[in-house]
Amino acid sequence: MAHTEDDPQMPTHPGERLRVARIGKPHGIRGEVTVQLFTDEPTDRLAPGAQLIREPGEHTQDTTRTTLTVGSQRWNKKICLLGFDEITDRNAAEALRGSVLFIDVAEEAPEDDQWYSHQLEGFSCVSGEDQPLGTVAELLPGPAQDLLVVDTAAGEQVMVPFVEELVPQIDPEARSIRLDPPAGLFP
Repeated sequence: MAHTEDDPQMPTHPGERLRVARIGKPHGIRGEVTVQLFTDEPTDRLAPGAQLIREPGEHTQDTTRTTLTVGSQRWNKKICLLGFDEITDRNAAEALRGSVLFIDVAEEAPEDDQWYSHQLEGFSCVSGEDQPLGTVAELLPGPAQDLLVVDTAAGEQVMVPFVEELVPQIDPEARSIRLDPPAGLFP
């Protein structure tokens, strides 16, 4: 059985949590699910035995916060499939659809040039001439490079490759990011 937030075995999370995946549709009849990955290290972070914090999604049937233990991880082409010790049938897996999975990163410190999405969300983005470009919505991991998703004042989303040439400066204290985008990228 999964641990609920009132359970004494449920970790309290005073530190930071890292969003690692979102549960998709069930796969098969034994409780396995597809997951949308938000981590560049799924083999390690979602390995069998990993303890994940499950937060209900917007349209999730099961709305209790729980911990889940990864029982199995396998790949079907490029789709990651997870099985959880606590979930043993398709109906239980369907109830979790849309849930978001987190890990506790209190003891995990990123390197100086590495950022997690939750660390950059809400940062203001400015051009080299200090012109406002928008606000960071998220940092999407990608196979070749990560993408910085910026919400503009016009209500559009612009994806900027998260490379030093285009993102030369991040100031965590000012919560701002200086961008050097190519002409025409921003409206």
